[in-house]
Amino acid sequence: MGKMGLEDCYVMKGNRKLRCGYTTGSCAAGAARAAAFMLLSGKEIHEIQIRTPKGILLNLEILETKKDSDRVSCAIRKDAGDDPDVTDQALIFASVERIPGNAILVDGGTGVGRVTNPGLDQPVGEAAINRVPRKMIIENIEEIRRLLDEPGGLKVIISVPQGQELAKHTFNPRLGIEGGISILGTSGIVVPMSEEALISTIRVEMEMRKAQGARILLATPGNYGQDFLKAYPWIHADQSIKCSNYVGKTLEFAAELEFEGLLFVAHIGKFVKVSGGIMNTHSHEADCRVELLAAAAVRAGAPLPLIHRLLETGTTEEAIQILHEEGRLETVMRKVTDKISYYMNHHIEGKIPTEAVIFSSNAGLLGMTEGAASMLEKIKEEHNS
Repeated sequence: MGKMGLEDCYVMKGNRKLRCGYTTGSCAAGAARAAAFMLLSGKEIHEIQIRTPKGILLNLEILETKKDSDRVSCAIRKDAGDDPDVTDQALIFASVERIPGNAILVDGGTGVGRVTNPGLDQPVGEAAINRVPRKMIIENIEEIRRLLDEPGGLKVIISVPQGQELAKHTFNPRLGIEGGISILGTSGIVVPMSEEALISTIRVEMEMRKAQGARILLATPGNYGQDFLKAYPWIHADQSIKCSNYVGKTLEFAAELEFEGLLFVAHIGKFVKVSGGIMNTHSHEADCRVELLAAAAVRAGAPLPLIHRLLETGTTEEAIQILHEEGRLETVMRKVTDKISYYMNHHIEGKIPTEAVIFSSNAGLLGMTEGAASMLEKIKEEHNS
């Protein structure tokens, strides 16, 4: 096989050159195009060319071809480039068979998930083959039919033998996509270590919560927050979304989707950064946790020796312990939560109410913004209604 098409497609991360790859959607479209060509022409081919929505031409190797008179199946191996994608190197199969009429039908088979919750890209009951990959598949099949002057109906089944196992390492179980992975991709190209995919997943989960009727959105940055929610037995883990480090994006999406309120439940190590107006809490973006705690302590009237001790700590847990020992924890946390409230509301210009519950692993609940308790009650009412 000649050049694949992505040889000059890469991004720089620090001093590293990271290779781009192609999506499961590109694989599915390429496999479907190849299978349709072999079915309608009777010829066997070993590579296929497709144009991605990004405009890049891909030359893809065809694997594991199986043929009979009315059906052809083949596969393309997913190549995620240098992105740590769980579907990297998985085989994406497409089988194409003749059906009466002239329609092109697309469905999922083994290892492709089924949508069970409203608010996702596809309706409940449909295969989790998202809109852009579906469009790619249909357009490639239509092109082959025109090329070969074969207008008859065709049914395309996309399958991923490893899909059910791979899905355990994705967001699909949280989203209510059962039985396998999703066939994804908006550009057809995987950009290594891109934030876009994760942010998109957060947005999708928020849209699903909205479609299910949630009025108040409950968000946690990660597993610590979800574990802390066990203190509220009437909150189920699947009622919250994980927003990772993307506090600002979560605020913006919640406002755009017109939730009635947004409540974060977050570890002090993440959310003390928000008290300084930092809306991406990844350590690569900003790591001034103890400095912000020290600043809050200054505003709370703590003496200079205590400020020095705080600035010498290595973790927020250690700093919280010092504040507790000195009897300053409650007043300092009030300053922290006031600033968190200010910057969250400032970020979205007060479009919706935003609150936060802050905790630490060792000390438990540390503080809440002014309206957080009321928002927790509203979530409880939603749950019981």
